[in-house]
Amino acid sequence: MSCRIVIYFTFFFCLFFTSVPLVHMYPSYPYSRNYQLDLNFYDRSCPNLHKIVGYGVWLALRNDNRMAASLLRLHFHDCIVNGCDASVLLDDTPYFTGEKNALPNHNSLRGFEVIDDIKEHLERICPSTVSCADILALAAREAIDQIGGPSWPVQLGRRDATTTSKEAAEQQIPSPIEPLENITAKFFSKGLDMKDVVALSGAHTIGFARCFTFKRRLFDFQGSGRPDPVLEFSLLSKLQNMCPNEDASNSNLAPLDATSTMTFDNEYYRNIVYNTGLLESDQALIKDRRTAPTVYYYSNNQFSFYNDFAESMVKLSNVGVLTGTEGQIRYTCGSVNY
Repeated sequence: MSCRIVIYFTFFFCLFFTSVPLVHMYPSYPYSRNYQLDLNFYDRSCPNLHKIVGYGVWLALRNDNRMAASLLRLHFHDCIVNGCDASVLLDDTPYFTGEKNALPNHNSLRGFEVIDDIKEHLERICPSTVSCADILALAAREAIDQIGGPSWPVQLGRRDATTTSKEAAEQQIPSPIEPLENITAKFFSKGLDMKDVVALSGAHTIGFARCFTFKRRLFDFQGSGRPDPVLEFSLLSKLQNMCPNEDASNSNLAPLDATSTMTFDNEYYRNIVYNTGLLESDQALIKDRRTAPTVYYYSNNQFSFYNDFAESMVKLSNVGVLTGTEGQIRYTCGSVNY
């Protein structure tokens, strides 16, 4: 028996004999349901699913404090492209070029190995049972919960896509430099609304962005040859030092929320109010009369942000799911069963 399996068995033993529950009792707020999914879908077929996912995420966060943001982003980029079907996890084949190599994802998305590792252990305990799409949805929830952010109920029973599309990812994933009107249209096409746009943007309270995603704000905003006049001066100076106006700096990282980089809170909205939002798409939320009131509200009410973020995550995780006999349960998350 390998050391890794021994660790897992030890973890299960501790969980079963402690009075502290791992899975939350969720408040009875209204949320979007997909009646083909079920909170208790794996209760009989894989009763230790939540513990295995929770422990896998805990190990990942212990080794990499950026991983919570990465897992949440991985789940979002999966769901926003043709639904929450784990298509984002598929490697390229001779038959298709996958979402991993789409421009918004290439050398940017992280956390694949976390999902693969959890899947590997689930296949030993509950073979051919739990979909990669469900693992990803659970891992995103666990990651935010474990760093002190909000939690939400994850309905289960998704199945995995058998194909993926680089082109679809490039068309459907919102870009930080496109107009807010375009971004909201992409959300609306998935059945999400304006409140979801603002609440889910709050995911940028953690994580980092590469310099090329916001560099034009620092040096050549909208072709003016000058910085974005809205950007607060001290932040501008700091960012110009972090991201010099040269191609070599494109992959440098800057925190999306410089105030509380590793804490899931409402500081992201305060930053926007004070013109210290990092991305154009973030700062645009305070300029639009449809989104500005919600930004101000969340900046002063973290509890409401948490509740709305949780509700929006439930809606997001139900977008375009495959159920029943659709798709498949992959044996490994990076490849389709043949």
